[in-house]
Amino acid sequence: MNKLYWLNEIKPSHRDRVGDKAFRLSLMMQQGYPVVPGFVIAAEILDKYLENISTTHTLIGELADSSLHLDVDNWRQLQQVALRLRQEIMGSSLPDGLSNTIYQAVKTWESPYLIFRPTVALPDALDNTKHSGLYESIFCYSEEKEIANVLKRIWSQLFSAKSLLYWQKSKIDLRSLNFAVLVQPVNNIIASGSLNANSSRWEIQAAWGLGVAIDWGEIQPDVYYIEPETGKVSEQHLGNKILAYHCENAAINEVRQHGQTSVLTVEKAGLQLCILEEEKQLSHVLSKRQLQQISFLAGKLVGQLGQDYSVNWTFIQERDAVNLYLTKVNNAINISNTPIKGIGAATGRISANVLVIKSQQVLEQLPLGIILVASVITPDWLPLLQQVGGIITEKGGLTSHAAIIARELGIPAIVGINNATKLFKNGDRLFMDGDTGEVHRFAKNAGEQINHDVIVKHDQEQHHKYESSFLDIPTSDSVIANPTWVSSTPSIPYQSTTLPMTTTQLLVNLSQPTAIDKALSLPVDGVGLLRSELMVLSILNRENPYTWIRNGRYEQLLDLWTKRILEFVRAFSPRPVYYRSLDWRTHELPSLHHAGVDAAEPQTALGQRGTFSYLINSEVFDAELTALKNVQRAGYHNIRLILPFVRTVEEFAFCRRKVEQAGLTDVGEFQLWIMAEVPSVLFLLPEYVEAGVQGISIGTNDLTQLLLGVDRDQALLAKSFDERHPVVMGAISRLIKMAKEAGIPCSICGQAPALYPEIIEKLVQWGITSISVEPEALQRTYQAIFRAEQGLLLEAARRQLR
Repeated sequence: MNKLYWLNEIKPSHRDRVGDKAFRLSLMMQQGYPVVPGFVIAAEILDKYLENISTTHTLIGELADSSLHLDVDNWRQLQQVALRLRQEIMGSSLPDGLSNTIYQAVKTWESPYLIFRPTVALPDALDNTKHSGLYESIFCYSEEKEIANVLKRIWSQLFSAKSLLYWQKSKIDLRSLNFAVLVQPVNNIIASGSLNANSSRWEIQAAWGLGVAIDWGEIQPDVYYIEPETGKVSEQHLGNKILAYHCENAAINEVRQHGQTSVLTVEKAGLQLCILEEEKQLSHVLSKRQLQQISFLAGKLVGQLGQDYSVNWTFIQERDAVNLYLTKVNNAINISNTPIKGIGAATGRISANVLVIKSQQVLEQLPLGIILVASVITPDWLPLLQQVGGIITEKGGLTSHAAIIARELGIPAIVGINNATKLFKNGDRLFMDGDTGEVHRFAKNAGEQINHDVIVKHDQEQHHKYESSFLDIPTSDSVIANPTWVSSTPSIPYQSTTLPMTTTQLLVNLSQPTAIDKALSLPVDGVGLLRSELMVLSILNRENPYTWIRNGRYEQLLDLWTKRILEFVRAFSPRPVYYRSLDWRTHELPSLHHAGVDAAEPQTALGQRGTFSYLINSEVFDAELTALKNVQRAGYHNIRLILPFVRTVEEFAFCRRKVEQAGLTDVGEFQLWIMAEVPSVLFLLPEYVEAGVQGISIGTNDLTQLLLGVDRDQALLAKSFDERHPVVMGAISRLIKMAKEAGIPCSICGQAPALYPEIIEKLVQWGITSISVEPEALQRTYQAIFRAEQGLLLEAARRQLR
């Protein structure tokens, strides 16, 4: 009942509950634009509240009939009814616990002032912009009693005379309105204003303090005109700014101490009215740098909102920086409420234009920030994927390489949308949610045709236009430059003193150097899986590694390979890096599989892959081992080797001899592991250990598909591909037990712990030594490990007390 909807978590399906104002801001926040944080008291809370008080308040109880038959042209009757309705609301009690729920939420901001902003959604997708100004925002102290009073004042505005008159004249039933309230902190507002854009110019209005001085018509703001093509100021006019509104804050106090203003407390909305000194009245509000910041934001918003749009902004003093935030998006955002459903494969949300790739197209370059739609994405596309903002595929499951790549790169991804390449067209604008697997369309303006080449050209022009002008913008503003998606989960610094140690090691799965810095900022004990096949794609230039060798470029290949491995090993030293040697899946990489395979042989998920391929031709495996030895020679002894998809002890013995011949075992810290993903390991692990296996890493992706007979890349079978199946969990439990009995470490590096954190408790209970997950899953995995270990300690303590 008292659920609050936070801006960074609002979804398209929540639109009617949170109102259009909050919904628009949430979309902008989730694209990476700077928006003041906040939450929404949903429309359903007001509906339930009115339903509850109707039993004790006669007029509220008869509201349906009153609103339908009220003669709004009889101004006396209208005023009397409106007054009675508002009195009944102000005299009633809020739902149990609501004011405390809100108070506990606002306490996290540590701001003494709040703003309550009405946010309305109309029925049947009616124009939600025409009623702008019908309801006023209210400022208040961050105190529980004040919060309760202000919320009732906001709700009572729905029943003001002008509100009742407006909706009845508009022929809209008051009961069909969705009336919600957006709550945000207000603190240290330096300046506020608006940005009105069209194709010929951008108009910026600015005032000191809060923007209400402009809204109430009490000042003439400064006005600046910007040329969209160049970003230059063509005109600027000094306004008439005698006063400014503020809430009590540090910025006001500092100004007051220097004798720059006189402060009067006014009853209007609980604000402070500041009479500005003459020098401040005669100076422009915005500095050159602040104008540049707003202009840069204006350029980015063209791609988001089109050429004609209007937004409100504010500059807030935060510690040593003054940062720009959006406070309102005035344009209607037409987005479908009925989603197209797929499988959420990589977390995050984004709205962007679509580029559809047909299966036979050869990719050379992709536009920045687009949503790529394809039948299937193969790993050889990886070097290009780093430019996209989102991925949608027709085929593939949660453990397909497309999904794995997207999770590591932090790109929202949805797989398994049937006929996606036909459903969407180039230039379509979509909102996609990688968590829920939902895709929503934005409605185009009538007759509008979008060409993706024009979109790309615009994005590139915007980038080059402002690149040189904004080099001095600090990091806190950099989010504006890349409006993709924002995770609602903050990262944890690696060496944070607030993090208790865990016995179970937390490792990270990586393949791309671009993910190293993010992983290093998180609480990891090393790299549990360095995926060589994805790592090396960016240096192969789409050529088969055998081709490099046979064309006399062995030394060049070896040099590039060594340098790439060193990037990871050097960054994580002395923490271990477990390098998994090449495991080409021929159906995904038909042009890159090993030489010697009959071209007519079907290319399947179980084709000539893993260590079996090394037996057929060991040229590339030998090169890998030499590259690893070069890393050791460079002075780094934290490299380990995991052999992939090992089917038999004989395959392992062959590879071990190769490893010894390469000299890797000459370094005492070196360890040779195998992936435990082929079910034969369940029966042969003692023999593997006797043959020299020093550790195992459970690959739940392949283990699951082989145990259940479900192709991990088939979207139609996704519901049957479940690592939590008793057969799979039984196999994992047995592998951990066998590893303990053999005295070797046992890790797990498949997607299961990341997708289903609830199984981590069982893994810890069984004695797993380490868990390796994608960077985006590190925080929740750490928390699950900590809870599981604390539970074991508590249970052990209880047993001792019995």
